[in-house]
Amino acid sequence: MSTLLYFIIGFFVLLVIGVASYLLTARKYQSSTTVANSYDQWTLDGIVEFYWGEHIHLGHYGSPPRSKDFLAAKSDFVHEMVKWGGIEKLPPGTTVLDVGCGIGGSSRILARDYGFAVTGITISPQQVNRAQELTPDGLNVQFAVDDAMALSFPDASFDVVWSIEAGPHMPDKAVFARELMRVLKPGGVLVVADWNQRDDRQKPLNFWEKPVMRQLLEQWSHPAFSSIEGFSELLAGTELVEGEVITADWTQETLPSWFDSIWQGIARPEGLVRFGLSGFVKSVREVPTLLLMRLAFGAGLCRFGMFRAVRVNSRTELMDRNFGNQNPSSLVR
Repeated sequence: MSTLLYFIIGFFVLLVIGVASYLLTARKYQSSTTVANSYDQWTLDGIVEFYWGEHIHLGHYGSPPRSKDFLAAKSDFVHEMVKWGGIEKLPPGTTVLDVGCGIGGSSRILARDYGFAVTGITISPQQVNRAQELTPDGLNVQFAVDDAMALSFPDASFDVVWSIEAGPHMPDKAVFARELMRVLKPGGVLVVADWNQRDDRQKPLNFWEKPVMRQLLEQWSHPAFSSIEGFSELLAGTELVEGEVITADWTQETLPSWFDSIWQGIARPEGLVRFGLSGFVKSVREVPTLLLMRLAFGAGLCRFGMFRAVRVNSRTELMDRNFGNQNPSSLVR
């Protein structure tokens, strides 16, 4: 038997083992604990931070997209989101809740560059620890462990509620929408960026989209993706939104992030030295999911959604909305 044939057989054996391992070790969503454990482990490993920097979210590459440094694109995303959300002119001291803050990259930019008073929350204790380590003294930022499905803050606590790519981890999108709007002050602004699935009410998933979507959910502890249309409806359904929910699709602006994130492992081989063989294996393990993400967003199965909503400005307006033109005093018994 020739050396080439041995090589081919060995390659396919390794390929089968690799595919089987990938499928059998999926990190399926079971509860908020599985999400917290996943992020705790990624934070302790340090691999994600090494390659993705302090922003565990996609980058913004402009419209039309142009070549850009991967880490710079992530910082640019935050500034573009501030601008799109219309919060760049809010005064210093504006209170902001960063829901799903990761290790605090966005929170620090919002505090440092815009003068906001930021509270970052995540379900991962290790992310809170790392966010605190990375935050310089004197910056108006604090971090805490909290559950976005049951926020510990009273109603009307913040001028701005901000969230990037946290929604896919939420098992009940209606509860998530309600919590985001609940903690906003009257007249406050909600700005959300999220991964979304195409609205399958309009176009059901086909034969290849269903298994791809299943892997995107199971590999990164996601119970479900909402659609842009669906989550917009859920926000409006809270009856706490003034006017309309504004949405946008940033799929093209963020699409280069997927290939760039894979390229980081090639362009920065020092990671192999730092994290050793186990780190290399863990990094390579994420490549199939990153490729599936690129396929899904590139083919229209997934979309990158942006959401902006303003909370109803007063209690009177809210009561008028709920009870029409009735005199609120007539409702008192």
